[in-house]
Amino acid sequence: MELKLSIMFTIDQINEAHAKVKSGADFPNYIQDLIKLGVTGFETFVTDGHTVYFGSDGAKIQSAAIYTTLKLADESDKNQFLEDLKDHQQGKTNYQTFCLDCAWSGVEKWVVDMARMTCIYYDKAGHEMLAEAIPTPK
Repeated sequence: MELKLSIMFTIDQINEAHAKVKSGADFPNYIQDLIKLGVTGFETFVTDGHTVYFGSDGAKIQSAAIYTTLKLADESDKNQFLEDLKDHQQGKTNYQTFCLDCAWSGVEKWVVDMARMTCIYYDKAGHEMLAEAIPTPK
């Protein structure tokens, strides 16, 4: 019987891939880099920027908080969020600004599924604010 070992990705590898991201315009390439590492999905929490990454066979690793805790708006504002997301995807804002904008709009987290190539944003009540397809890198 052959023992098959799965090599799990590390936070250092993920951080290296994330360091290439300057704005939302770089997100599709970042996703491709994570897929190459074996990441199958992740959840990013707006309150402090920590992310839980998932891999095959139940592999899971969590990053540390990356900024001071943000207070999320009690009421979500989908229209403002959509405007801020559009700006971020066009490269007009950096990651920190986008996270601050998300907090002001009441976004609690986003969930990325590599198999479905989707990114879904949720508010504090767990309601889906937006589900979008992750585009293929240019």
